[in-house]
Amino acid sequence: MIDLFSSWEPTERMPLFFIGHGSPMNAILRNEFSESWRNIANTIPAPKAVLCISAHWETGGTFVTAMEKPKTIHDFGGFPKALYDVQYPAQGSPALAQEVKRMVKGAEVGLDEKWGLDHGAWSVIRCIYPEADIPVIQLSLDYKKSPQQHYDLSGELNFLRRRGVLIIGSGNLVHNLGMIAWDHAGDQEYGFDWTIEANDIFKRHILSGNHKELIGYSGLGREVQLAVPTPDHYLPLLYTLAMKEEYESVSFFNDKAIMGSLTMTSVRIG
Repeated sequence: MIDLFSSWEPTERMPLFFIGHGSPMNAILRNEFSESWRNIANTIPAPKAVLCISAHWETGGTFVTAMEKPKTIHDFGGFPKALYDVQYPAQGSPALAQEVKRMVKGAEVGLDEKWGLDHGAWSVIRCIYPEADIPVIQLSLDYKKSPQQHYDLSGELNFLRRRGVLIIGSGNLVHNLGMIAWDHAGDQEYGFDWTIEANDIFKRHILSGNHKELIGYSGLGREVQLAVPTPDHYLPLLYTLAMKEEYESVSFFNDKAIMGSLTMTSVRIG
């Protein structure tokens, strides 16, 4: 593909996804979660590129990967060698990165040449596009920004959906590693009561379009405070919701709790 964003003709509006990515092992396991990711490509138009907002790239400031060949980052520990052997050699798109920098006015977007693709991105995208034949870039999460600022920044990216760019937020609605039930690690589904309640609260507000409450999630009660002890895995949801257009449909998949304090719940918009 010629990497000239100006040559990308307008397309029908691409859907949006928030993916609950869970364990990096989902990248190499054939389970219900990874199988649903594999099915995504069969249900949407082929994109010209993918823009991923991953929970695993937090920075001081906002950055977008701008290299031609992003490296595969194995940003985890204690997993089998087979997972560390995985490489996902998708091309980058410097032209798309430049366009993001040019069009976003609410933040100074830096062009990053060092990061690559972390597991929040490649573990999911590898299942959707196993041939690595779609260019991929990542947008970082500025840890100095408020949830409202993240939401507002994301709204400026909506134009990309009509230029053939598939936008994916990758995190988890409920993500409390400090309270994981390791004795239920092998269960297909297991969630604490507060986990189920927090997940349901999020889903109700997503379906009703009540983004204000989701932006101010810290005021949604004890269950949500337990579900989001740190914002990193939650903020990619706000990036996804901010680009929803009026009357677009919303649906959920992989809607399960695992290991007590995690949910794999994922959202499709459009």
